[in-house]
Amino acid sequence: MVRRQSAPRLEFEAAAIYEYPEHLRPFLSEAPALPGVYIFHSESDTLPLYIGKSVNIRSRVLSHLRTPDEAAMLRQARRISWICTAGEMGALLLEARLIKEQQPLFNKRLRRNRQLCSLQLSEQKIEVVSAHSVDFSHEPNLFGLFANRRAALQSLQNLADEQKLCYSLLGLEPVSRGRACFRFALKRCAGACCGQETPQAHFLRLQASLERLRVVCWPWKGAIALKESSPQMTQFHIINNWLWLGAVPSLDEAATLVRTPAGFDQDGYKILCKPLMSGQYEIIELHTDCRQS
Repeated sequence: MVRRQSAPRLEFEAAAIYEYPEHLRPFLSEAPALPGVYIFHSESDTLPLYIGKSVNIRSRVLSHLRTPDEAAMLRQARRISWICTAGEMGALLLEARLIKEQQPLFNKRLRRNRQLCSLQLSEQKIEVVSAHSVDFSHEPNLFGLFANRRAALQSLQNLADEQKLCYSLLGLEPVSRGRACFRFALKRCAGACCGQETPQAHFLRLQASLERLRVVCWPWKGAIALKESSPQMTQFHIINNWLWLGAVPSLDEAATLVRTPAGFDQDGYKILCKPLMSGQYEIIELHTDCRQS
């Protein structure tokens, strides 16, 4: 009779016999215990294996080296490099940019979404709009960021199912004038299609249920600098329309980065929106000449 080993024991034994490549040891003694981005390089200088970020580069790199599941990546690694930042924000922003630009082999691929869509609410109707036709950084009453039109409509349908909203009034199915929709008979619609609920009440319920998905408009007139400091360094992150343009050590150098972005940066929005709106960082609005008195 053959006894099957449990998964936890197999994992323990794999961890016990695993040893990371000796040629990576020298990089550990130099890795800083500071925030930033680290890169595992293969023999090719053009295609990194993996890009990550941490508030403690040394600790995070060590955790990779102790993980048997990452042995395939480590076997291909020839060296490790890093870029220090003033804090977690800088590490997040730099990591997102480098992954998108360099497309490392073992990272989840971040691509510029050319079909980005949102739901727009206006005049008691809702429609799907594209980032190609609408400036998501400044257009009001946008809700949710979706990979494409189909994903936006699916989200709207899910919302309708949760809130018993009417598919017909949402444009998800043809309107049957003077008749209740099929979902009303199944008690899945509150009856805005047949007079059981007023269109205004239906719209207000839709509006309230969408609020958690609201896309925040860029609240400044132009570019800003977000100040991030540590005992080792200070960085000013230059941001405009939710796009991180880069970091400089002083405001006098901000002019080298300031520009008006073309299009909406979804990754930048997701990283920056909550921290910027919460007031946890010092924000400096940049004048036209980018110099502060």
